[in-house]
Amino acid sequence: MPSSSEHISTARFTFGSRRRWLGVLLLTALLHILLIVWGGRQFDAPLSVERRDHIVMTNIAALPPVEKPVLLPQEPKAQPKPSPQPRPVAAIKPRPAPEPAVEVPDTPIRETVTPIVEAQPAAPAVADAAGSIADTKPPTEQPGPVEPPQPAAAAGKHYQTSAPPSAELKYKVEAVQKGQNYHGSGKITWQTDGANYTINGEAGALFITVLDFKSGGEINGFGVAPVVYTQKRFRKPPTETTFDRDHNSIVFSSSANKYPRSGGEQDRASVVWQLASIGRGDSSQFSPGAVIDLFVAGPLDAETWRMQIVGQEQIDVDGDQRSAWHVIRIPEPGSHEQRLDIWLSPQQEWYPVKLRFTETDGDYLDMSLSNLKPLNPNGLN
Repeated sequence: MPSSSEHISTARFTFGSRRRWLGVLLLTALLHILLIVWGGRQFDAPLSVERRDHIVMTNIAALPPVEKPVLLPQEPKAQPKPSPQPRPVAAIKPRPAPEPAVEVPDTPIRETVTPIVEAQPAAPAVADAAGSIADTKPPTEQPGPVEPPQPAAAAGKHYQTSAPPSAELKYKVEAVQKGQNYHGSGKITWQTDGANYTINGEAGALFITVLDFKSGGEINGFGVAPVVYTQKRFRKPPTETTFDRDHNSIVFSSSANKYPRSGGEQDRASVVWQLASIGRGDSSQFSPGAVIDLFVAGPLDAETWRMQIVGQEQIDVDGDQRSAWHVIRIPEPGSHEQRLDIWLSPQQEWYPVKLRFTETDGDYLDMSLSNLKPLNPNGLN
């Protein structure tokens, strides 16, 4: 029979174990609650982030497409002359075989008389052949190739123009080619007597002439009207573009292309001075967003250049801040032509105070005016 002391120790042990297990259960429940709350905050609670969308409103005016040039048909190539037929070699007549020796027969030869009948010519056959030849008529002469009709040239657009006075413009040249920077100088000489003009230009870097060009022509109702344009690039042969007045066509020395000429066409040197003449003739023709389409011929081809007037900008001209009209020509997508940026200064007779030629790969040639000298108009070359 167990004693009373053993009963008391057993009861104490049972009570203590229950308290211990109860504490473990409470601690476990508390940990589960904390875990649930922490998980809800990590996965269920939305993030309140305020985002502000910046909306830029702009109006893009749709422009009509650039007019495509029309090529004139090329002249048919001359047919090669037929090579002379070799003379027939006369057939070599065989030599007659020697007559065999006649043996004298032993028996005497009896004389025979055979009547000789003269052969009559075949007259009817010859007559029939002659009649057939007489009845045959000579073939009629074939007409030569008929040239297709030439398309009528579209009439050029007239602008109010006034050519700038003669001047010599010197430029600081900065060029970037294949990541390398080059510095040099350039010069454009513009001379006009009011009826004719000449342009002589060159740009060089590191004592090398990168570009050399010349243009000459008239000043007429269209403004600057070139007659001959020559261009020489570094390590490339010179080219010549002719605006033929007699045949109303534009031809190239290094290309078979041919375009109609109707007036108002430009070359790559005169186009800058035509824009200056338009601005100087009536400044209202220049306004932000305005477009001037000019048909421009280069060394090998010609196309319509869409000149877009960006607006007036303040640029540095030989240390002075001047207001200039910024005009750009951006080639059509896919073209390998260069982009042209022109800055014309109304304060300086609309002379081109800055030019930039940018290639499709990012290389560019920048010309910034450094000196301006007026010239005597009577000194026209």
